[in-house]
Amino acid sequence: MSLSSSPSSGTGSGANSGAGGPNGTPRTSRPGWEPRDPTLAPAGRVTAPAPRHRRRGPFRRFLRRLLGTLLLGTLLLAGAFAAGYLLVEIPPANATATAQSNVYLYRDGTPLARDGEVNRESVRLDRIPLTLQRAVLAAEERDFATSRAVDPKAMVRAAWHTVTGKGRQSGSTITQQYVKNYYLGQEQTLSRKAKEFFIAIRLGREKSKQDILQGYLNTSYFGRNAYGVQAAARAYYGKDVERLDTAEGAYLASLLKAPSAYDVTAHPRNRAKAVARWHYVLDGMVTEGWLSRADRAALRFPDPQTARAVSALAGQRGYVVQAVEEYLTSRGIVDEKTLAGGGFRITTTLEPAKQEALTEAVEDRVVSRLDPDRNPADRFVRVGAAAVDPANGRVLALYGGIDYTRQYVNNATRRDYQVGSTFKPFVLTAAVQNGARTQQGRPITPSTLYDGTNRRPVEGWNGGPYDPANEDDTSYGVIPVGTATDLSVNAVYAQMAVDVGPARVRRTAISLGLPGSTPDLTASPSIALGAATASVLDMATAYATLAAHGRLGAYTLVESVTRGGEQLALPALRPRQAVSREAADTTTLVLRGVVEAGTGTAAQTAGRPAAGKTGTAEDDKAAWFAGYTPELATVVALMGQDPETGHQEPLYGALGAERVAGGGAPAEIWGRFTREALAGTPPRAFDLRPMPGTEAGEPSSATPAPTPAPTSVLAPAPDGTEEYTTGEAGPEAAPAPPPAPDRGTGPDAPGRESGPRTAERGTPAHRPDGQ
Repeated sequence: MSLSSSPSSGTGSGANSGAGGPNGTPRTSRPGWEPRDPTLAPAGRVTAPAPRHRRRGPFRRFLRRLLGTLLLGTLLLAGAFAAGYLLVEIPPANATATAQSNVYLYRDGTPLARDGEVNRESVRLDRIPLTLQRAVLAAEERDFATSRAVDPKAMVRAAWHTVTGKGRQSGSTITQQYVKNYYLGQEQTLSRKAKEFFIAIRLGREKSKQDILQGYLNTSYFGRNAYGVQAAARAYYGKDVERLDTAEGAYLASLLKAPSAYDVTAHPRNRAKAVARWHYVLDGMVTEGWLSRADRAALRFPDPQTARAVSALAGQRGYVVQAVEEYLTSRGIVDEKTLAGGGFRITTTLEPAKQEALTEAVEDRVVSRLDPDRNPADRFVRVGAAAVDPANGRVLALYGGIDYTRQYVNNATRRDYQVGSTFKPFVLTAAVQNGARTQQGRPITPSTLYDGTNRRPVEGWNGGPYDPANEDDTSYGVIPVGTATDLSVNAVYAQMAVDVGPARVRRTAISLGLPGSTPDLTASPSIALGAATASVLDMATAYATLAAHGRLGAYTLVESVTRGGEQLALPALRPRQAVSREAADTTTLVLRGVVEAGTGTAAQTAGRPAAGKTGTAEDDKAAWFAGYTPELATVVALMGQDPETGHQEPLYGALGAERVAGGGAPAEIWGRFTREALAGTPPRAFDLRPMPGTEAGEPSSATPAPTPAPTSVLAPAPDGTEEYTTGEAGPEAAPAPPPAPDRGTGPDAPGRESGPRTAERGTPAHRPDGQ
């Protein structure tokens, strides 16, 4: 083969080296080059990179879905709103707008009271003073004239406050409240709120602001069974609405937030809150330019008149209705406005024979003896009483005052008078319950000896000097606890409270039945002297717990409630052992001595075994007797109150006596009522199981034979404790108390007992609170 054939062979190799030249001549590849990837662009040509497919992240997908959900939700809400607006019509007035009365029955089903038709009188807006209209707007919705019928922001804010525990807050406008009052009801349901929402929108489009305000003012509840401003004007100020001045109108406006609670006549303890609300309304009027600052400064709080009940609630009926209403509303069985709407059939626990017996006892021992024309002090006398069945806590009888139409405040349920020495048994109960010991380490029993010297400073208390005085500054020397209870010796019980621990005493009183919110129920030595202001019914509950060997500690005033044939659920009564039987029965044993030989001997007229305690409030402004038999616990209190000013007044000179005490008229009422209430039933003896070493067959406080008094009873030891220095073998061998004084006359006669009144004599260091 010749060399000329080599180009052809080169052609063969050129097929593997790439494209040919410009004329199609094959090119030989350069030595060492790799064959070109046919997928790449030709040499020298720049091409754009292929587009990348970006993946959508989770956030973008979530955002798209959220937007879609919001759009769909918006469309659904808009559709629901449109449907609701079209479907919900303005209904006729509801039953509450023309409410019927409530019926109250005795436990046996016989009629007790009927609270009458709802007190309402509609008036035109032009009869309502402009100042009153503006006061209502300042209290409820200041931008009413320009606001919409509903305020979604306010509704959301109110719901948020409720959910987050910041308290219940209304998010309703005046229009919504009017819809609820006139067209719907007070029930708290979603369906009712939805209807209220749409009806309010329709009403806002179809009625003027003036019409809505007029309807609201004529249907709102102001307390005292008064619906509308005209009825409220008559109920609180005894005048027609057009005659109300600015201050009076502002008070009625302030009632809308809490009608009964802000009634300063019915609830004097809430006066500060009511006055603060009144100031809030007036300040709002100034802020809105409806009242000048000068006129605002000249206004004074306008105290309302004492409520005048309708004749259907005269006598004791009104007090019973008031107590039952408070029982139902305070326990959440039914709210105040719904109850006021009427239609309820309420069976109480009261028994007609016992109710009549209690009323007659008060009439006989107090009312019939009052002569205010000759004796001005008789004008101040008020009586409250309550009887409770220890076996089940039922309230069997209630006395609230001379007549509900004349004295509106219920003396059986009010909590503004000191209970005095009727509190002392709770100290003894706490001592036994807690196994307390004296400062010297001796167990506290009915026989434990204490120094009853007048103004003896208490030992072991770090809260400041405290040396309470005994009644009439009497010193008793060293006496046992039982005798100190008979004679109600402050010095002994103040020291005993410290020995037990004031906090323990307080807890025991609450366990027995006193509310934890009782005013002045403070954990200090003065707690023993009865500075607390529990109600008569509270005290009857506590004493019933003692009578029941320490069980229960609660009361019930309502047997059943029905409306429209449907039964309302009542709180379940779960009996509990409030204190040990030993503690309760030991106290009962000692309290028998008070009736048999102490300050409560007038209670012996009951004619059966009884235990009890007398008590006197500071400055003799109240006198108490609290006692019980195995079948019945009853507490009676006389209270001094000026009928014009409402101020508490001493009872000096009332009923023709120099001083009124618990062993006087209160014990006499107790004795007569108990005798009549239990007539026909055989007397029962107390079945007592007191603490070991206590004789259950005889009163523990029987006065021992007198022995010569020592020249020195107690002396301080080097370590600050007390030691007996009389030469006896020990504290139990201390001298007996002086002979019991003649109980016919003098400061220690039946009815005279120590109380917080004398504890405040002297310097501020001697006040009952120990400050």
